[in-house]
Amino acid sequence: MGTDPVYYVISDLHIGGDEQLGDVEFLDELLGFLETLEETNENAELVINGDAFGLWEFTTIEGTAKFEALVELYPELFEQFRATGETVPITMVPGNHDHELAAFDEYVDRFAEYNVDLVQEQSLTRPIGDRAIHFQHGHQQDPNNRIEDWGNEHAAPLGYYYNIRVTSRAGQLSDRGRFNWLKDVQAVTPTEWMPVWLFSKYFYREMNPLIRYALVPFLLLFNISALLAVFAGLDRAGIWSAPVDVTRDLFGQFGLAGSAVWAFLAVNVAVAALLLLVGIPFLLLKRDVRQTIERFGVFDTDLTVDAEKPYRAAAREVFTEDPETAIFCYGHTHRPAVEEIDGGLLVNTGTWLKRLHRRNGITGLLPPVFYPSYQLCAVRIADESDGIAIEYEAIEKPSPSPEELTLTERLLTLGRKPDPSLPDRTVLSDRETGEHSGD
Repeated sequence: MGTDPVYYVISDLHIGGDEQLGDVEFLDELLGFLETLEETNENAELVINGDAFGLWEFTTIEGTAKFEALVELYPELFEQFRATGETVPITMVPGNHDHELAAFDEYVDRFAEYNVDLVQEQSLTRPIGDRAIHFQHGHQQDPNNRIEDWGNEHAAPLGYYYNIRVTSRAGQLSDRGRFNWLKDVQAVTPTEWMPVWLFSKYFYREMNPLIRYALVPFLLLFNISALLAVFAGLDRAGIWSAPVDVTRDLFGQFGLAGSAVWAFLAVNVAVAALLLLVGIPFLLLKRDVRQTIERFGVFDTDLTVDAEKPYRAAAREVFTEDPETAIFCYGHTHRPAVEEIDGGLLVNTGTWLKRLHRRNGITGLLPPVFYPSYQLCAVRIADESDGIAIEYEAIEKPSPSPEELTLTERLLTLGRKPDPSLPDRTVLSDRETGEHSGD
């Protein structure tokens, strides 16, 4: 067992931004983690592996003035950095959202005042036993956020424009809604879900409640109504009348209440039939257009920012170029995970932002519900007697307030609440065998 430090790794805090984006919901937990780390008896080092700050999300100030804004907004955090850094080295690697940390040398000196060692390179290597850990934020493997001219303050990949036009604007507008929900825009991953999430929150949060409650029964029963519409068509055509007769007789047994339900279903069936007449040709057209576009390769562009394939390829390349490297540690995609790659380990450190879990409707046409949760963690990497151990240490945080979901959303997700779990302890054993074990 070596004498190298134990490494604690966190990433994707995204602290700071315009207006509502400045609200750091996990600040108390982060301060508590840093304070606990300060008191550890281990030979430890904290690595903040990119996107500690949301500098892209500040659109009204420029350059190193953003550092002054951060210190002014979060004085407790910077003082805790100073205190923790006196006993535990803190190393910070820039990500894409705080790429500007690599563009101004002044940042190095300013962070040093708070005992944070800012490394302006895109990657970092640390020894672990007789092997090594490769740290990088991970945006390098994302075509939308890759920064070719690293360190150039004017570098602006596609993701930058998305942030200043969408994310930052959401921070400026969030408090205008019926509930301050738009600030959670950074929690929507993959970004392709953004239109669905916006429509979902409009339906469940912003829509006039009377309209929503009038639509819910119809949308919930749409599948049944569509089926009855087909049966009604068969009945009208004289092909098969049994389903309609049985259903009518069934509801007739309940008197006035049954008649009311039958009338309600009749309206739903009429609307569903109209939608079917319009929708079926539309779906056929949509399918044909998509197939045509796919032939031209438009969809084969890796637009999804959390696709793991590029990171597997990057890890294999690092492991091949430097066989001593045992761990490829990254963040960016916000999804904590460990995976064996060619005798090494691919380790994702997750995020401290809120996570949104999509729950599609069980039936009908109701929009999906995006259920919030927290999955705060620090990854501990240590050289131990049985090999290099990777452990995800959960940082406890209360669940989001029930008020973040409407009553309708809570009812539709009964029994389907997310229960996110962190990866189990994983040990990378002797490099010659390439064996590893999970506890």
